[in-house]
Amino acid sequence: MNGTWQLQDAKNRLSEVIELALNQGPQLITRRGRKTAVIISYREYAKTRKPTRTLSEFFRFSPLIDIELERDKSLPRDEGKL
Repeated sequence: MNGTWQLQDAKNRLSEVIELALNQGPQLITRRGRKTAVIISYREYAKTRKPTRTLSEFFRFSPLIDIELERDKSLPRDEGKL
């Protein structure tokens, strides 16, 4: 963590906390001596939200799943024979 701020100080100097988060990295906010929150830039936040793979890639490369997926190439069922 690049900076640590008590909540009251962070509230009073919010613009500075945000500027430091943008230029120097995450800023830790404490309340009553306990770690409470972290201020990060939107760019850093977006990195945490972006999936690194598609769901199909996840299953294809997962060492936990040993299945082979094949597409069913049979013709559709005849709806009249149900």
